[in-house]
Amino acid sequence: MKMSLATLTVALALPVLSFAKVQIAPGTYNIDPMHSKIGFEIPHLVISTVEGKFEKFDGKIVADKDLAKSKVEVNIDAASINTAVEKRDEHLKSPDFFDVAKHAKLSFVSKKVTVTGNGLKIQGALTIKGVSKDVTLDANYLGQVKDGYGNEKIAFKAKTKINRKDFGLTWSNMVEAGPVVGDEVEIQLNIQAALAK
Repeated sequence: MKMSLATLTVALALPVLSFAKVQIAPGTYNIDPMHSKIGFEIPHLVISTVEGKFEKFDGKIVADKDLAKSKVEVNIDAASINTAVEKRDEHLKSPDFFDVAKHAKLSFVSKKVTVTGNGLKIQGALTIKGVSKDVTLDANYLGQVKDGYGNEKIAFKAKTKINRKDFGLTWSNMVEAGPVVGDEVEIQLNIQAALAK
């Protein structure tokens, strides 16, 4: 049996189109911190980057039948910041940066969700050090499965970029090559969430 080029093209495209469609069963999914990570990267000494993460966080994803009506909420313990260098972490917790004594939490609350192929654009308010700014998370939906305990799980990766100075993280110092710490921060989320029972 001969297959025309057009038929072959359609046949090959069908699995891709099926995979590209974001499908999430409606319900409230609680973020599983044991299988999730919230991290960041920031330029250091112009020529490299420093990576870090937050050890304590929680949140939920309320998936609606109409995905555009879904909600996302994330809360982060600012004092749980970890860049693997204790002295640097203490500086980051100080008033020069997060001022955790006065601002214990960072948060993100969605305002709008847009489906884009196998991804999502999640617009919302990011609050750091008491300052709220609108940002957009570019999210890649990874799918939905049951784990070994029968829990319904969803997963996605997301990222966004912010200017730290927009949120009052204004500390700076200079070396010959330029600033010790860059202004642009990439925030990265690798999230698993379990359907609430």
